This record gives sequence, C-alpha cells and structure tokens, in this order.
Amino acid sequence: MTTPILGRLQRIDAREVWAHEARGFTPWLLQNIGLLGEALGIEIEVQSEVGVGAFAVDLAGKELSSGRPLIVENQLAPTDHGHLGQLLTYAAGLDAAVVIWIAPSFREEHRQAIDWLNQHTDEQLDFFGIEIELLKIDASPPAPHFKLVAQPNEWAKTTKQAAAGGGTERGNQYRRFFEVALPRFEAVRPGMTSASRVGPRNWFSFSAGRSGFVHVWSFYQGERFRAELYIDTGDRARNKAAFDQLALRSDELTAAVGMPLAWERLEAKRASRISVSYPGPLVDVVDQDEALQTWAVDTMVRMCDVFRPIVRSLAV
Repeated sequence: MTTPILGRLQRIDAREVWAHEARGFTPWLLQNIGLLGEALGIEIEVQSEVGVGAFAVDLAGKELSSGRPLIVENQLAPTDHGHLGQLLTYAAGLDAAVVIWIAPSFREEHRQAIDWLNQHTDEQLDFFGIEIELLKIDASPPAPHFKLVAQPNEWAKTTKQAAAGGGTERGNQYRRFFEVALPRFEAVRPGMTSASRVGPRNWFSFSAGRSGFVHVWSFYQGERFRAELYIDTGDRARNKAAFDQLALRSDELTAAVGMPLAWERLEAKRASRISVSYPGPLVDVVDQDEALQTWAVDTMVRMCDVFRPIVRSLAV
C-alpha cells in the first residue's frame, strides 16, 4: 500500500499579506467581493469609503437578491469595542440591513454581541461576524478563507415574525418556491450566481454580470409571475441609455430568447425592465406548482444566455 504524500497546512498572519487595513486589505476585499459573497451565500455589490457624517465605512453597497443596503467593516487586528461602535454607527447612518464585520479573530464577547443583535432584530436586519484566515500548503501562495463565526438564525427569525403576526403564508410560499428554483437553476448553469439565501419576498434577483443589471424572478399583482432583466445603475440617464441600446435589437433578442419580451422603459421611474411573463395562471399554493418551477428555471436560463454577454458590452 502506497503512503500518500500530504502537504502541511499553515496559517499566515494577515498583516504579512496586507500591511495596512485601508490601503491594503480594503482595496483587495473590494476587488474580491465575490469570495465574501460565496461565504455568506449572497451576491454583493459594494463601493469603498462611503461617508457617514465625519467618518467613512470601509465598504457599502447592497445585497442583490433583496436590494437591502449592506455595509462591511473590516480590521486586521482582533475585534475591539471601538470597531463594534463604528459598525453600529455606520449601520444606523446608512440604514443598513446587512451588516458584516470582518477580523482575523473574534473575541467571545463580540461574537456574543453579534448573536444578541441577530436574536433581537427581525428578518429584515442581519448581522455577520467573519474571521479572515490565510492558509497555505508548504510553499504555495496563501489563500483567503472567510470563516463564519456569527450569523443570523433565519428559521428563528421567521418563526418569531410569524408569532408576532408579521409573517404571511404567502410569503412562506415564495420562500419555498425560490428555495427549489434556485438550486435547480444552479444545476443547469453552475457558477452563474453565488446566492443561496432566500427570504419570504415576492422576488429574487442576482447579478447579470455587470453592476446595476440584475436578473429577477418576480411574483406580481398577486397572480402573475415573470422573469426579468432589471436595469438600475443608480443613474436614470444611464439606465435609459442601456435600455435603448438593447431595444434597438428587440427583434433579434426576442427571437434568441424564443418568447415574447415586454420592453418596459418605465418613463415614470429611474429603472427600466425587460421581462417575459408566465403564460398561465398561478395555482393557490405557488410553491407546489411544478409547471411554474420548470418554466421559471428554463426561462431564466434563456434570459441569462442571451442577455449576459450583451449587457457586459453595452456602451454605458
């Protein structure tokens, strides 16, 4: 029997890689935000150094699947009271709903503080504590690993909300629907999204491969369902310019998708939308509608295959 040759795993001090938090670690995190999203099971868009009064949070943006505001506070030393205070100040100043604190190690009292915040807030507000580890095998380059040490208990939050009369059975049906549709989509198009967390909302979205462009599954008007490309870069003129460029190719794109597309410039709104609607009515219990599940996955695959390459090349 041959004895396997194994390497030796080593942990590297983060300061050996990033000498400075603001000039080293934060810019790296901005460029590699997808790695953080994978660890959390969400898709994230962020920008750096967003002002909050006289101060600035390290990273701020949004969670794509829900559109909730998100902030990230990071440090290269063990957690301390000062950063906890900054985290809460920034969360309040930016009305953040997803709050992430990253450090090489978490003191037990700070992990307990994150757990306490999650236990005493509703499901619209989530706190995460994450340890950043750097690992290497023998002479390999160090690899980052985001280790979750504190996170929301979504089941407990949902149960608490329902007991207080804040949840609805319809919302729970939406959650269960997306919990089935998302892994089915990922099985067909692996790596298209890192999102895995869903909530009791009537929509679920993920990146279309470019900031400001998202693919969306949406229940609307209480009895309809559609798959969308939603355009909202934060700038109305840019949104309309992107939509107009796509609309010039409407016949070509409609033929490529193989379904009738609704071209909605949405003149009264900042955003624009291109969508295709499910042709049939919804059953009373939407999460048990197999025909709708199949249509949702197949249609989103078509929308992604057609629009993602074009969205990346738009001159906006």
